[in-house]
Amino acid sequence: MPLPRLALLTLFTLLAFAANSLLCRLALFEERMDPALFTLLRLTSGALVLLLLCAARSPTPPRQGDWGGALALLVYAAAFSFAYLTLTTGTGALLLFAAVQLSMLAPPLLRGERLPARQWAGLLLAMAGLVLLLLPGIQAPDLLGAVLMVTAGIAWACYTLRASRFGDPVAANAGHFLRASLPAALLYLLLGRLEASPAAIGYALASGALASGLGYALWYSVLPQLGRTLAASVQLLVPLLAAMAGLIWLDESWSLRLLLSSLGILGGIALVIAGRPPAGDKP
Repeated sequence: MPLPRLALLTLFTLLAFAANSLLCRLALFEERMDPALFTLLRLTSGALVLLLLCAARSPTPPRQGDWGGALALLVYAAAFSFAYLTLTTGTGALLLFAAVQLSMLAPPLLRGERLPARQWAGLLLAMAGLVLLLLPGIQAPDLLGAVLMVTAGIAWACYTLRASRFGDPVAANAGHFLRASLPAALLYLLLGRLEASPAAIGYALASGALASGLGYALWYSVLPQLGRTLAASVQLLVPLLAAMAGLIWLDESWSLRLLLSSLGILGGIALVIAGRPPAGDKP
């Protein structure tokens, strides 16, 4: 894939992830939506959009995805939603992306593979930038909420790393979302409640259909080109993009902290890119 196209698709994917965080925050905090209902609507609407995309490409779309990927997707989506009942946005994001980073990089390190020193420096710099960005919102987290958010990060990393097993990212995500919708419905029947405002339902559907369904399909398509280390690193841009969205749409003011954290995250990712082996480190 040409580098400009890869960069553009990766940016669109990260923007979708950032939008997903904002939509989840609006539904769960502003509208007090039940997290089990949010999870169910998010997964079912994502499945519907992805199935429609598959049908538009071919009358007999390929059957892809598996129950392992569906389980990882369900665990991520449910744990993420329930964790935000007790965690602040900053604490939750820090726990989530730290867990994603460590989970994606741990397998090769445990197998004895070594990262170049420049990549280690880039990862540490990017993480430092993320901590600086979220520091004002960090507090001692609720233990259960922290465990749920770390679990969500591990599950998201597992879901991401399964991408290389499937040749068609849209069909694979459609299969995963459709399968995950079934246990999500059971979770809602056991723990959920029906009350939800029209705005909250709209946020959940947008989160599933646009930010999750289409965003994950894009992520699957660019992941093989990025490699494990770079894929783990670029996801640190998501909290930064969410903060930038606050500047644009929520009239939040620019600050030296945001500027320094931006430089740290972007500079760290630049070091990771510069330190990649010539052939790339495929996941």
